[in-house]
Amino acid sequence: MKYRHTHRPGFLFGLVDFLTAGLFFLLYMPLSGLQEELDGILGRKTLPYWKAYLRGIPNLFLYPLFWMGRIAEELKEKAVALGVEGPYTSRRHMIGWNTLGLLLFGPAVATGRFFSTLNRVEAELNRRDKEQA
Repeated sequence: MKYRHTHRPGFLFGLVDFLTAGLFFLLYMPLSGLQEELDGILGRKTLPYWKAYLRGIPNLFLYPLFWMGRIAEELKEKAVALGVEGPYTSRRHMIGWNTLGLLLFGPAVATGRFFSTLNRVEAELNRRDKEQA
């Protein structure tokens, strides 16, 4: 699979998502193909973000936070397995910045690191795909 979006501006995405209370990713994930890319990279069908978002409404959006933390941890494991150099995102990083750093643009920092890791993983997968072709 060829990944087209290996330069996503994660910090900007995180800032916009923070300012829109998570609504940005409700649209971005399915329309950009990000959900399918994550499924392909992680090798499994992940719960769609919109479902995680809806499950978070009754619990102050803790569910999507832990959902994203799990995906961040799996992405870190994939990056390590591919030999992609860090820094990586992780569950601890995602949850920490989204809670303790809430007043300091923490969600944007966490999303920035997530997309930095994702961009490097996708670039590495593209490189390997090109070598095999």
